[in-house]
Amino acid sequence: MYSLAQCTPDISDVACNLCLESAITEFSDCCRQKEKATRASSLLPSCNVQYGLTLFYNKTAGEVSRSKPSPLPPRDSGKGKSSSQKIIYIIVPTVGFLVLLSTFCYCILRRKARMKPYLLKDQKDKSKARTMNSLQYDMSTIEAATDNFSDANMIGVGGFGSVYKGTLANGQQIAVKRLSSSKQGAEEFKNEVALVAKLQHRNLVRLLGFCVEREERMLIYEFVPKKILDCFLFDTEKQKQLDWPTRLKIVKGTASGLLYLHTDLRLKIVHRDLKPSNILLDEDMNPKISDFGMARIVEENHNLEYTKKIVG
Repeated sequence: MYSLAQCTPDISDVACNLCLESAITEFSDCCRQKEKATRASSLLPSCNVQYGLTLFYNKTAGEVSRSKPSPLPPRDSGKGKSSSQKIIYIIVPTVGFLVLLSTFCYCILRRKARMKPYLLKDQKDKSKARTMNSLQYDMSTIEAATDNFSDANMIGVGGFGSVYKGTLANGQQIAVKRLSSSKQGAEEFKNEVALVAKLQHRNLVRLLGFCVEREERMLIYEFVPKKILDCFLFDTEKQKQLDWPTRLKIVKGTASGLLYLHTDLRLKIVHRDLKPSNILLDEDMNPKISDFGMARIVEENHNLEYTKKIVG
């Protein structure tokens, strides 16, 4: 009788013995039913047992198969190492690139944040320069409009200078206030003019611009064709035009203009020289407050202000 027992090379000796014992047990149970069989085998997942009355295997192969199999190399060890290297080659450059990109973006954002105040100041200065250029008149233009400040064009004299009527080349009529004296510097004067020029109210005389040249300081206003309230109040003939509805209209309009100056602006403006001679009347007897030469600019939420100069 010839027999052959084999185990798969991936199990230990103890496991091999246990597997062969199980195979032999199944073998004996099976062979009782086939007593006349000349060859039989019992096959399990990890081992097998075979026998036969005739030689059914090569002796050399059998002897070799009975020898302890050489250990197999670890499965996929080369592939695992190669995969790990690939992962490293991908992750390291990616992480490095992301770090560099993050650093670059941080530097750009930080630089922009540091430059923002300077950029805003530069934009503000440019906007201010454009505004001042649009408001500024040349001396030659004003002289031509007022016929070189002729007495015929003088329409009034105030505490801060003379007022002249003028006509620009495009036909627009203007009122030019020629300041007799001013202790303000040119830049301070321009800043205050730029602020007053932004005032927009139906009961305020609109400031069109200014002229600063040599020692001259001039304000250019819209021309109001009627006359000042003072002329109507103290002229017996013109008083007849001031009926009570008209007087109420003048009072309400003047109050509305003052309310705008005192409450509706971020920087409050105190006129300081409001009187009938500084209230102009248009053709419909609507009042317009004029002469901001005495005005004082007050910060927001500032309710108390002191002055040492007597005006009025």
